[in-house]
Amino acid sequence: MAAASSAKDGSGDISLLEYLDLSQINCLNEVDHSDLKSIISSRSRNTTSAMLLSDVDEQLLLNIPFNQAVRVRSIVIQSNDRLKGPKVIKLFVNRPALGFEDVQHAEAAQILTLSEQDIKNGNRLLLRFVRFQSVNSLHIFVESNQGAGEEKQTQIDAVDILGIPVEATKSLSGLKELDG
Repeated sequence: MAAASSAKDGSGDISLLEYLDLSQINCLNEVDHSDLKSIISSRSRNTTSAMLLSDVDEQLLLNIPFNQAVRVRSIVIQSNDRLKGPKVIKLFVNRPALGFEDVQHAEAAQILTLSEQDIKNGNRLLLRFVRFQSVNSLHIFVESNQGAGEEKQTQIDAVDILGIPVEATKSLSGLKELDG
């Protein structure tokens, strides 16, 4: 089950989109003119009409590498189409090359079931933080959408990844040692 919280929860989390390695980002089963890069290339949550749309079925595999290690606490996945929004997603970390066959057999770091409200409102989906401590790449496998097999395409209008860079936490711990 997905848990949601407000963006101002006092955790100090920031959007990690600014730490993306845009040259290495890819998505399997995306439509050419509605791709992952179009919704994250600005390195901020997408507010344009751009969208990510699946091609032959509802499944998508977003491969998102970072330019440094990060700690991920939550993700946001938003869709403006109620039936095309993702429903079941599996998250994997630090897999250099991941394809559809791999996600069917590999153990996910976490599986989330998104509600229509989660995707409509762009709710934060809290993760098991201990499993996302030193993330160099995050892989989001959209297994199904809200259309329950009737809708053959999945649509994602915005993605955000929230947490902190590992280097920032090392710097903060160094400051605490100097202060104490």
